[in-house]
Order: sequence, then C-alpha cells, then structure tokens
Amino acid sequence: MTEQHIPRVAELEKRCFSTPWSENALSEELSNNFARFIVALSNGEIVGYIGSHNVLGEVYITNVAVFPEYRKKGFGEALIKMLVETVKNENADFITLEVRKSNASAIKLYEKCGFCAVGERKSFYEKPCEDAILMTKNFN
Repeated sequence: MTEQHIPRVAELEKRCFSTPWSENALSEELSNNFARFIVALSNGEIVGYIGSHNVLGEVYITNVAVFPEYRKKGFGEALIKMLVETVKNENADFITLEVRKSNASAIKLYEKCGFCAVGERKSFYEKPCEDAILMTKNFN
C-alpha cells in the first residue's frame, strides 16, 4: 500500500467496518516498520486489502477487507495467501487474527487458508458488542 491508496482503503474501511480506521491512521501505518499492507487490484482499482503487524516473528492480521461487490471472487483468499507466503519467507512462527463470532463467511475463508480457532475474546468488538474468535496459523 502506498500513500496514494489511502483514500480508497479508507473508503473500504467505512464500507466494511463499524469502527473504521481513518485516513490518518492508515497513513501513520505506512511509517510503522512492523506493519505490512497489501492491496488487491481489479482493472487497476483497489478492491480489497490486508493489513498486518510482524513483531519478532509473531504476525497479527489487523484487517482484511474486500468491497462487497467483489466478494466471493477470490480476492480475500489471494490476499491472505500472499501475506502467508511473504511472512513464511521472513521466518515468522505464526499468524493470529480475530474475527466476529457471527462472521461465518470470514471464518470459513480463514479455515480454508489453514487457520484454526484457538479461543474467544469476550465482548471484543463494539458497534455492536460481540465476541471474537481468535484464530491462528502455525508454521512450525
């Protein structure tokens, strides 16, 4: 992701999340040495993105989002697989993420990509309040 991508990614955040990241927050992530953001393009237009932090081989997926009209077309899976391959090559030990307990389609996608549920975080999400499923993919 580059600075020029931020307005479209911020628009995507607003469409997909009840507590979206601001353009300023996304911009600050570009200078975070632990952060990695990858965008998915279709005909030169951003249709999705994935964000992560990698600290000492522990990777945390901050967000995965695809515009609703581009879902079920493989963009989310491609973003996850690209991130997984990248961090594996950087000797990451594992990747974790949280997902809303009610988001069955995302949970199914993460399971398809090799993630396993390992726990729950009670009342993790706001707007609306909801538990999160903690999922992990180990490389060892």
